[in-house]
Amino acid sequence: MAAFFHFTIFFLISLIFLSLPSSLSLSSTIHDLLRSKGLPPGLLPKEVKSYSLSQNGLLEVLLDGPCLTKYENRVLFQSVVRANLSYGSLIGVQGLTQEELFLWLPVKDIIVDDPKSGLILFDIGVAHKQLALSLFEDPPSCKTQLKGGLRNHVRKEKGFEAMR
Repeated sequence: MAAFFHFTIFFLISLIFLSLPSSLSLSSTIHDLLRSKGLPPGLLPKEVKSYSLSQNGLLEVLLDGPCLTKYENRVLFQSVVRANLSYGSLIGVQGLTQEELFLWLPVKDIIVDDPKSGLILFDIGVAHKQLALSLFEDPPSCKTQLKGGLRNHVRKEKGFEAMR
């Protein structure tokens, strides 16, 4: 009778673990999580403090503060970056802007349709930009302080962000 009881308990625990959504998988870092979702780990900087992923796929990434880095162009991460994470995409991105021709435009979506193509698509609202996946292999270092502080170099101007 005890063997049957232990088997029943083991079976129930196994069912619970198998029924957990994949979004609750235990990824050690945000970069591991991105990789497990078909995205390159270098989409987010090394300086990520913490992150959370809800059952419905809402990803929230916390940094110590706004920081600036460069892939092909300069990119500004806010203290909080949010997006809906699904396999191969970050949709509805908030807290990430990219410099294009002296304008700072919000990145709306990041999509890897076909990893074999070696390309990643950035939707910046007014255009779609394809970049090489190789630019995002390693998480970049992010500068949180510039001369005079980051806030002195970036300002909002009529809904767009521009450099002084």
